Amino acid sequence: MIRLAAMTSIFPDWTLDEAILALQRHGYDGLEARVEWKHKAGIGAELSSQQRADVRGKVEGAGLHICAVASGVQVAEESESKRAQHMKDLHAYIDLAADLGAGIVRTFGGPRPRDRELKYVIDYMVEAYQGTMAHATDRGVTVLLETHDEWCHSSEVRAVVERVNDPCLRVLWDIIHPQRLMETPKETFASIGHLTCHVHGHDGVYPEGGKHVRITGLGEGVFDHATPLRMLDEAGFEGYFSVEVIHASGSQHDADGVLRQYAQAFRKMMGR
Repeated sequence: MIRLAAMTSIFPDWTLDEAILALQRHGYDGLEARVEWKHKAGIGAELSSQQRADVRGKVEGAGLHICAVASGVQVAEESESKRAQHMKDLHAYIDLAADLGAGIVRTFGGPRPRDRELKYVIDYMVEAYQGTMAHATDRGVTVLLETHDEWCHSSEVRAVVERVNDPCLRVLWDIIHPQRLMETPKETFASIGHLTCHVHGHDGVYPEGGKHVRITGLGEGVFDHATPLRMLDEAGFEGYFSVEVIHASGSQHDADGVLRQYAQAFRKMMGR
């Protein structure tokens, strides 16, 4: 059964206690920690061992689960020195995920080198991911490559994961992005459904002129979330559908309204 989670980017100004109460109120199962953005919930790699244990105990004591650590690691980074820092960060986030009981860490491909063929870029990414697999295995954590940025085509994401050929590297299917590049959900599912361990959702519409999708409530936009969720559910997927609506810290936004609407729409889609 697909479970429902929410990323801390929805409520950047809430404490962990406030977030837990809202997640409980709206029937969520999981919390996804977006690290690096200094959200008030305070979950990041800088936490001490005791602080990590305290956070995990508080969340699990409330009947919830920290389901993922969402990092900004970019594995296709062209600068070798910058990529080395990204991979060092990934090492730390693997440890954080293990300590929090999360089990998975999100990574991005990120921008591609403009003067390289795709095969070269994939080889470059494979080399980096392979260097982290032993540590991920030791800590019982799965690293995910998200369908995002310049890696929205599911076939290209699949190529990286299959080339690495390790059970500790899998896919995060962000439902909106392959559809932005005109992949149908059925095409995406056929390509990466069997590799998917986590799902991100945020519906939206194209404003006049077609620039920059404007995020809407779930089921209120032009992106099909019901079909991917149904196909995954029928295939026995037991991971999380995590709401990834992004609000800037200190901005005017309705975090509670987003949590309520997405939870209600998700349950309607799933027939619950």
